[in-house]
Amino acid sequence: MSRLGDIGAKLHRGEIGYDFVGKRRLWYGVSILITILAFAGLGVRGLHMGVEFEGGAVFTTEATDVSVERAREVAEEASGSQALVQSLGNDGSLRIQVSGLDTDQSNITREALAEELGVPTQELNAELVGPSWGSQIANKAWQGLAIFMVLVVIYLAIAFEWRMAMAALIALIHDLTITVGVYALVGFEVTPGTVIGLLTILGYSLYDTVVVFDGLKETTKNFSKQTNYTYGELANRSLNATLVRSINTSVVALLPVAALLFIGGGVLGGGMLNDIALSLFVGLTAGAYSSIVIATPMVADFKMHEPSIKAHDKKVLAKRAKREAEENTGTVSEAEAEADDPSQDAGDDESAAGAVVGPRRQPVSRSRGRNRPSGKRR
Repeated sequence: MSRLGDIGAKLHRGEIGYDFVGKRRLWYGVSILITILAFAGLGVRGLHMGVEFEGGAVFTTEATDVSVERAREVAEEASGSQALVQSLGNDGSLRIQVSGLDTDQSNITREALAEELGVPTQELNAELVGPSWGSQIANKAWQGLAIFMVLVVIYLAIAFEWRMAMAALIALIHDLTITVGVYALVGFEVTPGTVIGLLTILGYSLYDTVVVFDGLKETTKNFSKQTNYTYGELANRSLNATLVRSINTSVVALLPVAALLFIGGGVLGGGMLNDIALSLFVGLTAGAYSSIVIATPMVADFKMHEPSIKAHDKKVLAKRAKREAEENTGTVSEAEAEADDPSQDAGDDESAAGAVVGPRRQPVSRSRGRNRPSGKRR
């Protein structure tokens, strides 16, 4: 078995593990810090919306010796707005995009660019996008996102329960916020390709979260029938059992996206590739993170505030404390210790839930049993 496979098996059996649920406030703090940075990026730099959303003009040139920098300077001087210039292929043709232009400003910019390029104005291809059309596209994108969120909550509430639906919704908003914040900090243009990427990562993040929730549901289905583990310990056991699988699927998904972003967008200069690949790369990373350290711990937080679960957890902890006290004083018999040992009486809970990440007690050694005061033999 490979080293990673061996680690996964040990996680599933409970031989090793990380207490995600117990240390959930640490991860909440990390997420809050990242979210604050994302909002700071939005407040300071804002989003660079493309012409599809704000309206504007797109000029496409034939092969030319004019550099990207020079074309940007001419377009910005003529239009008074920020211009985005991209090189198309190896023949020197350019794509010049200027947002927020009306028809008159577009004509002025087109004439200035044609003069710099040394071509007749009518030979410079120009496409004008009206602001009203861009506004409609933006509204449709927001409507699609809202409908997606509502359907997610309804599905999870039916398939699992409302607490899991709320935790998944918070995790999705967390992923969206981080991705949009990175876009603002990096300064990439928001295009329809960006929206496609955002919807893609939401679907992937939801898939990963549903798989984790399915394991949690299976692990805790007989929760009230056992008195060895608290709800938080069972939730943590479920999370550790699926940890390696979540990491593997995330890495496999990120590898082609990283190639698309750094090779396709960076080396080959694909403008649209950058729009889609950046949102996918950041979103998939945030989705893997949130499904592990946000979604399940948040469900555990919601559940552990229920009176019945609080009472059950109190009973488990009291039983555990009593057993520890008896073992420390040597007043517990070997048979009693074996009866209280989770590995002996978990029964169906072990087969249903796998290995536990949490306190374990071992049977009292025989030497300890021989040292206790002897009674009358029968």
